[in-house]
Amino acid sequence: MIPAMPAVAVSSHRRKGRRGRPGRRNSSAPARRASATALRFGRLAGMGVVAVLILFAGVWGSWGTAQQVMLTKGREHGTVEVTRCGEQTCSGPYTPLSQGSTARSRVVIEKSVAVRKGRTYTVVVKPDGDEVVRSGPAGVLYAWVPMGGALLLASVVVAGGLGRARWGWALAGSGVALLTAAFVTI
Repeated sequence: MIPAMPAVAVSSHRRKGRRGRPGRRNSSAPARRASATALRFGRLAGMGVVAVLILFAGVWGSWGTAQQVMLTKGREHGTVEVTRCGEQTCSGPYTPLSQGSTARSRVVIEKSVAVRKGRTYTVVVKPDGDEVVRSGPAGVLYAWVPMGGALLLASVVVAGGLGRARWGWALAGSGVALLTAAFVTI
């Protein structure tokens, strides 16, 4: 910059050049606005689809066990005393609690942090087999743990990708509440 020339004159000259001359319209401004709107809509639509897919995957992952625990009408109820545990499953004798249920010498329950050898759990027998799942509040909350994780993940997408911070906090709070309740009851 030349010392004799003031800095204000240069910047006002540049601004004037961009805006164009009076009476002359800049035809690229509406095109820029339209493309910015299309990009914003595309981002919102894409992030919305991702958030919905994450939540759908959480429901899908939880429903396989949750339906057994929540829709118990006509199912066999009883207890299992865990006597043996392998890498992925535990087993033990089944004692019926509901009418029409038959005693079994061995049923299989998924091994998790919620199942320990030597303990007795209330369970529901899955149809057509010897597999059981935990019942009661602990079983229901444990069945919905994948949904709690999906809520936490979707909260990041909603808050960051969609720019909806309050909705993101609500989803995160729901996920944390679900996971905490499952942890406490188990």
